[in-house]
Amino acid sequence: MAKSARWSETWFRRGLWLVAVVFASFLIGLGSSVVDDLPRVEQRLETDDFLDLAQVQPLRAQQQRLQTAQRQAIEARDQAQLQWQQARSDTQVARDSFNSWIATRSATQRSEQDPEVMQRNQALEQLRQAERTAQQALQDQEQALLNARQQAARVSQQLAEMEDAARQKLHQAERAQELRVFLYRLAITLPLLVLAGWLFVKKRKSTWWPFVWGFIFFALFAFFVELVPYLPSYGGYVRSLVGIVLTVLVGRWAIGALQRYLERQRQAESLPANQRRTQLSYDKAWAYLSKGVCPGCERAVDLKDGVTDYCPHCGIGLFEKCPACQARTSSFAKFCYRCGAAASAPVALEPEAPPASADR
Repeated sequence: MAKSARWSETWFRRGLWLVAVVFASFLIGLGSSVVDDLPRVEQRLETDDFLDLAQVQPLRAQQQRLQTAQRQAIEARDQAQLQWQQARSDTQVARDSFNSWIATRSATQRSEQDPEVMQRNQALEQLRQAERTAQQALQDQEQALLNARQQAARVSQQLAEMEDAARQKLHQAERAQELRVFLYRLAITLPLLVLAGWLFVKKRKSTWWPFVWGFIFFALFAFFVELVPYLPSYGGYVRSLVGIVLTVLVGRWAIGALQRYLERQRQAESLPANQRRTQLSYDKAWAYLSKGVCPGCERAVDLKDGVTDYCPHCGIGLFEKCPACQARTSSFAKFCYRCGAAASAPVALEPEAPPASADR
C-alpha cells in the first residue's frame, strides 16, 4: 500500500477485499453444488446393464441350486463320515474283544465247531457289514458332492466369461460417461473463465471491482478445482498435451506482454523528465518510492544515501529543495514536509485513472 494512501481509504480497501473474498466463497459454494449434481444427469451403470439376462438368470438360478446342493451334500457327507467312523470303531472294539476271548478260552472241542465261537464270528461279520455299508454311504455322498462342485464350477465359468465381457463393456461405457460429465463441467466452467478474463481486462478497476475480483476468484477455483482434476487421463496423454498447450499459450502471452511493457518503458524513458512526471499517478509514484524504486523507469535506486537527487538510469528528478525553507524534499511531494509550503513548480500528478462508472 502506498504511503500516500489515506488511513481510512486503506481500511476501506481491505474491507472491500474482504467483500470480494466473501462474495467469491458464496459463488464457490453455489458452483460446487451445481457441479456435484452433474453426475446425476447420467444414469448409474452396472454390470447387469451389459448382460443378456435371458441367458444369465437361468445360470444364476442353477448356480444357487447347486450351491444349496453342495451345502446339503457337505452336511450329508459329514453325517455319513461320522456314521462310518462309529461303525469302524464298533468293529474294532468287537474284533479286539473277540481276539482277547479266543486267547483266554480253554475248550476241549475244536474252535470252528464251537457254537459260541460261531455266534461271535457272526456278530463280528455283521459289524463289518455295517462298517462297509457306512463306508459306501460316505463314498456316495462324496461322489454327490464332487458332482455338485464340478457342475457348479462349469456354471460359474460360464457366468464368469459373460461377466468379464460385460465388465469390459461397462468400463468403456463408464469412460464415455466420464467424458460426457467432463464436457458438462467444461460447458459450465469455460464460459465462466472467459467472462472472468474479460472482467479482469475491462472491469477490474471499475467502481464495482470487489464483485469483479470475487467472480474472478470463483472462476479460477471452478477451473482448477472443479474442472482440471476431472480431466480424462487416457494414460496421461491428454493431461500432458493439455498442460503443454496451456503452457505454450500462457508463455506466449507472457512473452508478448513483457515485450510490450519493455517497449512502453523505452518510449516513456525517451520523453523529457517533466513530461514523464505528468504521466505518473501520485499514489503510484509514492508506492514506488516507498520500495526504493524509481517511478520513471521502475529500477532500483538508493533513496536513503541523502545525495541522490536524480535517477541514474532515466534521469528523472527524485528530490529537490523547497523554495521556502530549502529542505530536501521529494519531487513528487505536493507540499514540503518541513514548512508545508506548496511545491515551487507543482506537476499535474493525478491519481490513477478514476474508477469507471457503474455502466462501464
